[in-house]
Amino acid sequence: RREIVAHQRKDLRIDVSVSQQISTGSSTALVQFTISGPDLARLAEYTRQILERFRQVPGAVDVDSNLIVGNPEVHVVVDRERAASLGVSVFDIADTLQLVVGGLKVSTFQEGGEDYDIRARAEPKYRDDLTSLSMITVPRMGGGTVPLSSVVSLKSTTGPSEINRLARQRQVTITSNVAPGVGQSTVSEALKKIIADLHMPPGYSARPAGFTKETERVVSGFLLAIAMSAVFMYLVLAAQFESWLHPITIMLTLPLTIPFALLSLLLFHQELSIMSALGIIVLFGVVKKNAILQIDHMNHLRAQGMGRAEAILEANRDRLRPILMTTFAFVAGMVPLLLSRGIGAGLNRGIAGVVVGGQTFSLALTLLATPVAYSLFDDVVQWRRRRRPRAVEDRGESEVARLVGATPAADPEAVPQAKAGE
Repeated sequence: RREIVAHQRKDLRIDVSVSQQISTGSSTALVQFTISGPDLARLAEYTRQILERFRQVPGAVDVDSNLIVGNPEVHVVVDRERAASLGVSVFDIADTLQLVVGGLKVSTFQEGGEDYDIRARAEPKYRDDLTSLSMITVPRMGGGTVPLSSVVSLKSTTGPSEINRLARQRQVTITSNVAPGVGQSTVSEALKKIIADLHMPPGYSARPAGFTKETERVVSGFLLAIAMSAVFMYLVLAAQFESWLHPITIMLTLPLTIPFALLSLLLFHQELSIMSALGIIVLFGVVKKNAILQIDHMNHLRAQGMGRAEAILEANRDRLRPILMTTFAFVAGMVPLLLSRGIGAGLNRGIAGVVVGGQTFSLALTLLATPVAYSLFDDVVQWRRRRRPRAVEDRGESEVARLVGATPAADPEAVPQAKAGE
C-alpha cells in the first residue's frame, strides 16, 4: 500500500479492496454510506467536504467515492424554433449524433457459431472536435440536408462519468476500509458525525449501504436472537428441573464468560465481529452444559438424603472429570481452526479464538461460581420457608381474634370481662 501511494500519479484514483471469490460487481469496502438528493452539483460539494474531513479520521483508509467529475463532454442545445422553420426534427438530430458519436448497429457478423454486432460511427477526428461536429449535416423534411450548426449550439464542458440513482434520486456512495486494530463501528460512527455536521437541508439524506448496512442489520438481529434464546433456554431448563430458581443459577455463569471471551480477542489479535459473536454463543452452550451437570448431580445427592454442603462437594468431585474431558476435547477440536491459514481462515479464527480462549480462561471461575450461587440461592429458599409458617400462624391468630370480637392488639383481659358481663 505504501509503495502504491508513493508512486501514485495525480490523474489516477487507486482503490484497494479485498478480492471476492465470487464477484458481484459491488464494492467490498467495510464502511459505505450513500448521500442522495435532487441536485448533483450540491451532492458533489457535500462529497468533497465529507471526503476532506473523513480522510483525517484515524483508522479510515482508502477513502473514496463513486462520484468522478471532470470528464470532458459536449452539451448540445437544440434551437427548436429554427429547426422547425428549416424542417428538421429533433429526432433526426439525435439520431445523427448517435450515429456519428456513439455508433449504430448496421449488421451482424458470424464466426465460429457466434454472432458479433457491426457498429458504424465516425472516425475520432470527426467526432472529438467541435468544429468537425458542426460540419455534420442532418436531413430535413421534403429532402435535402442542413448543417448541424444551423439548428444546435455546441458547448464544451465537464461532468460526471456516471449518475447513480437511489429511489429516483441522485446518489453518491462514500467508501472506506478500516486500518488494522481499529473497529469498523468506530470509523462508521466518525463518518456519521461528519455527515450530521453538514446539516443538509430537507430533500438530502444519508444512509448506510453495503457492508455497513448489513452489519447494522445483523447486529440488531443478533441481539434479538440472544434475547429470545435466553428466554427459551430458561423455559426449557425450568421444565427439566421443575424449578424456576435452578435455571437462574445455571444461566448466571454465562455473563462470567464474556470478559474472558473479550480477553481472548486481545490475546489472539482479533476483532469483535459477527463471527466472534457466533463463537460467544457456542461458548455459552459449553459453559451452560457444565453448570447443568453440577446442579443436576447436587439435586440427585440431596434427594438421597445427603446434606447440602456434602452434596455440593461430592457433586463437584464426581462431575469434575467429565467436565474437564468434554472441555479439553472441545478446545482441542477448535485448535486446528485457530491455526488455519488460507482462504476463509479469518472466519474460522474468529469463531475458534473466542471459544478456545474464553473456555480455557473461564473454566475455573465457572466451576467455582456454580456451587457458590447454588448455595446462596438455597439459603434464600430456606429463609423464605422459615418465615412462611410464622406468617401463617400470625394470620390464624388474627382470624380467631376477629371471630370473638377482638383484635390481637387488644387487652388480654377484655375477653374474660365480656364473658362475665354475659
